[in-house]
Amino acid sequence: MNDDLRYVYAVCRPLAAPLHADLIGVGGAPPRQLVHEGLVAVVSPVPERDFGREPLRAHLEDLHWLAATARAHQNVVAALATVTCPLPLRLATVFHDDSGVRAMLEDESERLHRILDRIDGHVEWGVKVWLGASAGDGDEGADGGRGADGSAASSPARVPRSGRDYLRCRRAGNAAREEALARAEVFTRRLHGDLARYAADARLHPVQSGPLTDAGSGRNILNSAYLVPRTWSEEFLELIGRTEGTRPGLRVEVTGPWAAYSFTDDPDAGEGPHGGEGAARQDAGGAP
Repeated sequence: MNDDLRYVYAVCRPLAAPLHADLIGVGGAPPRQLVHEGLVAVVSPVPERDFGREPLRAHLEDLHWLAATARAHQNVVAALATVTCPLPLRLATVFHDDSGVRAMLEDESERLHRILDRIDGHVEWGVKVWLGASAGDGDEGADGGRGADGSAASSPARVPRSGRDYLRCRRAGNAAREEALARAEVFTRRLHGDLARYAADARLHPVQSGPLTDAGSGRNILNSAYLVPRTWSEEFLELIGRTEGTRPGLRVEVTGPWAAYSFTDDPDAGEGPHGGEGAARQDAGGAP
């Protein structure tokens, strides 16, 4: 192990019990607790041939390697989240040795304690709203026929009789899509406001598009995260449940509970080098 680097998954307060013996982390090694002055870094050894500066840079371009590493990282953080409120570190946060990890805990002690105080007793819930691909497509004909609920009628589109008729149908379709999107945005603003009242904090992430969106999912119009007290999670989910079916063409997707991935920043001091998810950092032999 002396020749290996140290992969750090999360920082937390001391645990009342050891980690589960069957828990496996990145590279197949079991994670362990490294304690330093009231803070715990959950770490495991990883080979320098994969996580040294240059090999890691190359691996981060390999989507299969990246996905497997992310799954192992998440498995450890999820296990921690069942027994404490961990502060997840960025994917591929690596140090040269235990001394480097301890130095990080000491140097950032105040910031880490502030964040752990803020997320203590909370979980993260993710909420996405999707506008169906067929909602408001409006190509049902020149009369712009619509259902009783205001959605596009399901009758088959007719063949335009002329170029002018075609342009008229196109304009009607565009207007229907714009109307559907406007109604969806009103719904999502109201939903976000209602959910935020149950949360200690909330984040609006960029909406998903392109390769991040599954074919047929429709248009993502809300991609948000909420830091919710564990004791309020049931009410939070009930509020979302009451929206189901109230807006034809819209789908609300909920994920969680997660560790507080979206809330690892420190509002009092700005985001430090270890906060947040989704970026890689290499500290073995010096950060790039």
